[in-house]
Amino acid sequence: MCAFTFTVFLSLFQLLPTAPYRILELGGTKLTAGLFLGFLTYSSALSAPLTGALADRIGRRHVLVVASLAIAGFSFAYGLARNTTVLLGLVLVHGIFWSGLLAASAALMMGLVPASRRAEGIAYWGLATVLATAGAPALGLWIFQRGGWTWLCASIFILNLVMAGIAYALDEEPERASPPVPPARRTLLDLIEWRIFVVTLSLFLCSFGYGGITSFVALYAEKNGIEPRGIYFTVFSLVVLVTRPFSGRFADRIGYKRVLVPCLVLVACAFAVLAVATTRSRMVASAALFGLGFGNVYPVYVAHVMRHVPESRRGAAFGGILAAFDTGIGTGSIALGWVIERFGFQAAFGVATVLAALSVPVFLVTERWVLMPRVRR
Repeated sequence: MCAFTFTVFLSLFQLLPTAPYRILELGGTKLTAGLFLGFLTYSSALSAPLTGALADRIGRRHVLVVASLAIAGFSFAYGLARNTTVLLGLVLVHGIFWSGLLAASAALMMGLVPASRRAEGIAYWGLATVLATAGAPALGLWIFQRGGWTWLCASIFILNLVMAGIAYALDEEPERASPPVPPARRTLLDLIEWRIFVVTLSLFLCSFGYGGITSFVALYAEKNGIEPRGIYFTVFSLVVLVTRPFSGRFADRIGYKRVLVPCLVLVACAFAVLAVATTRSRMVASAALFGLGFGNVYPVYVAHVMRHVPESRRGAAFGGILAAFDTGIGTGSIALGWVIERFGFQAAFGVATVLAALSVPVFLVTERWVLMPRVRR
């Protein structure tokens, strides 16, 4: 599963930081560049509750294989696209398979991790994502500069085929697989875990600025003459690599909320520093804070929420988490692209700071009123 996830994000984070350059090369604007990530994540968010529930029913490994092959096809098609309209149309459909891949892999992993060490297990698994994120943007930008867009897409296509091969070799043990959704849950609305959907509003606010970072932090570094342009991703990833092995274990021992709330605060601080990061040292400081905060939010958040979800509904629950996460990223990418176009980078990351700060009270309120009553019952 770590090998699969590493390959997934090695391919994705070659594509995302370079796609804005390709769109600008084809005559698009920064707003259009933001739409690429925005469309991917919106499509993923809207489909995630349903693709996650589908994975519960037909088998998570099957979904991983199909989604990997489909994404390989999209990578090939990206290489052939010659205008921004085609690129944006492709990425809309890409997002549906992306949501299925993420929900199925996360639900499958939950069956492998003991409940008492859930945050630690998810944190270790997440290191595969971090390792890929550390090198993928620089690798993608290097391939794009040396060989162009076609060679970049060819590299991603090969990685997607490797993903499919690894997924095919995975074992989903019958006793680990979730039972089919009972007959009472036949409507589309019944498939969605609405409680999880409400609680993850805080995750939406926290991930809003991440969409802007993914799409525009390389352009921001270039504007300020900061080299290398991928330094933010590298520092962020290194900090996560150092802290995650300890943060997950620590959260399992002292309680998830005691770790989660400070992490959300650190995310807001990271955006505040990024808003004034006109030098390399400030950008590195922001990336380090972002690694401490956002880099450790996800495993602790998932471990906390999954305490309240039955095993047979894990795929649907992860679909709800992905919906909030991807909607936040997509909205952030599009909205901050618009703000950057009109008011500049500093204003955009200032907006991200305010929204990230709001994630703390929103989490405390929704967690108290939605999850805690279920625990008391």
